[in-house]
Amino acid sequence: MDRLRGMEVFVAVADAGSLAEAARLIGMSAPAVTRAINALETRLGVRLFTRTTRSLRLTDAGALYLARCRDLLTAIAAAEEEAVGRHGQPSGRLRITSPTRFGQLHVVPVLTRFLDAYPQVSIEAIFVDRVTNLVEEGFDVAVRIGPLPDSRLVATRVGTVRRVVCAAPDYLSRYGRPETLADLAGHRLIAATPMNAADEWSFGEAGSVAFTPRLRVSTIDAAIAAARHGWGLARVISYQVVDDFASGTLVSVLDEVDPAELPVHLLRAEGRVASAKVRAFVDHAKEALGRVLAFEAPSS
Repeated sequence: MDRLRGMEVFVAVADAGSLAEAARLIGMSAPAVTRAINALETRLGVRLFTRTTRSLRLTDAGALYLARCRDLLTAIAAAEEEAVGRHGQPSGRLRITSPTRFGQLHVVPVLTRFLDAYPQVSIEAIFVDRVTNLVEEGFDVAVRIGPLPDSRLVATRVGTVRRVVCAAPDYLSRYGRPETLADLAGHRLIAATPMNAADEWSFGEAGSVAFTPRLRVSTIDAAIAAARHGWGLARVISYQVVDDFASGTLVSVLDEVDPAELPVHLLRAEGRVASAKVRAFVDHAKEALGRVLAFEAPSS
């Protein structure tokens, strides 16, 4: 097996986390994949994986080699695309990542329309509520919400969202509408652990509110559901309740207290020649998500 194919097999195993699953995905037999990894480790003189009967994980040397392999394979793919024309037909697999709820609500429709437009492209979408490492984890494009740290990533801004405090109209009719941060002390506040692990809502320059919740839930979806049922106030991001605001199921309060916007970007790795599929997807997603993010939560 040549070096390039060995690298491709290695990356497939690292991505799949399993020799058998990698074999299935790349159309090889499991014994052939095992032989390829063994031959690669022998040639390099290092162990790339720690393997047991139940698990397979990268060694430190394997993690470093994986990053280099990804860079090389991406550069080769880009060079081939350049050879046939920079604006050639997008093809191949795209790996996309996004925050979970944003991905489910707004990225999935973008993905399906993109696949319809480019039949030679396939997509693997990973929706997780953590900051992913594009290079180390092999992603082509990531959706990020919030300020960006300095990095080697190329960012394309697609719009903004904002944090909102919301409640059902029935709740506000029974308990009144908070007009200041101090008013929150007299209200039922729903704590959603991923966003408010410290049980504190920060409103930028306006200050913060610490509270002891009677209701704590582990997901934003659950907090929104409790607010819909009229139990209390939830703090979420505007895109998460766009349909509720449109239908009147929920309304926002304290809009003037924290008007700061959170930018939404599409990120790709800098230094890599963007392939036709990545360029096409970023252009497509920028336009589509820009329309979605033009939404501004109404006050009532």
